[in-house]
Amino acid sequence: MMVPRRGWARALLVAVAGTILLPAPRAHAEEGGRVTVLEENDSLYFNSDKHYTQGLRLSNLAPAVENGSAWNDPFDLLGGWAPVFPRGDIAPQRRYALIFGQSLFTPKNLVARPPDPNDRPYAGWLYLGASLLQESAGDRLENLELDLGTVGPMALGQQVQNDFHQLINAQHAEGWGDQIQNEPGLVLSYERLWRLKLIGDRSLGLDIVPQAGATIGNIFTYGEIGGLLRIGKGLDADYGPVRIRPALSGTDYFDASRLDGGGYYFYLGAQGRAVGRNVFVDGNDFRHSPSVTKKVLVGDLEAGISLYWSSRLRLGFSVVTRSEEFVGQRTPDEIGTAALAFSW
Repeated sequence: MMVPRRGWARALLVAVAGTILLPAPRAHAEEGGRVTVLEENDSLYFNSDKHYTQGLRLSNLAPAVENGSAWNDPFDLLGGWAPVFPRGDIAPQRRYALIFGQSLFTPKNLVARPPDPNDRPYAGWLYLGASLLQESAGDRLENLELDLGTVGPMALGQQVQNDFHQLINAQHAEGWGDQIQNEPGLVLSYERLWRLKLIGDRSLGLDIVPQAGATIGNIFTYGEIGGLLRIGKGLDADYGPVRIRPALSGTDYFDASRLDGGGYYFYLGAQGRAVGRNVFVDGNDFRHSPSVTKKVLVGDLEAGISLYWSSRLRLGFSVVTRSEEFVGQRTPDEIGTAALAFSW
């Protein structure tokens, strides 16, 4: 018996999500994985439902890899080909993370059918990813991430948005029949972050976390530069909050040993991007699809708070203002984020 596409696709979502939550091979018996659940939505804190309208990201950060373990081989192999992941005089801390995510994009007018051709097209992005993270000298982080997935109807954007809207008795989005077409997606990202202490100590400090990087693929291609200014307790535990690409920071790195009990920090950040490709604006590569003219220069402003109840539990909240991403977009977009991270 043939299984309906909607049925097997939902089953795939459940299976992939369950796989992400499984712990990776442990480097030390006393350590466990660290799971982060991140929701980004323009309706979290604002009365909005347009453009980048929803993003979900589940990730599992594995414990630090032991020296001499075969799990070091991918880092060393890449380091032999390019100026990344150096070992240095002090052994670096290396970790793996697995990622599962889905992002949804819509025009402003959800009732119009067909959708406004001058507004952002309907699109979904469903993906599975893995990242290699290395901290060197206690103050520099490298992150190499590969995401594989699909855009188009197989990304289940219509089902997720309209089923949820039905649950909360909200307006259905009527234009998903005109979304961008099915296309496999690949995104490779590399970024480097530095943690520069300004004043204070672990009890209360002020630091700045500059970052630079590049992303290449048929979903996104862009170069980025930005930074975070943070004030609080336990700043050495990470390099900023987890986010969904494209965005400021976005790494899963966390070192529980650098927290004395709980902690917190407030932060302000900014990032600029030079965009070569954004499939959610440009449309499909090899098939006809809706599209609009992208803006090459895009920027984010972000403010938020991270709260550590302990080394095992973290909450984070932020608001982001993103500049116009396509010609004809009249105002910046505002995005709310909420994240829960826990370990065992």
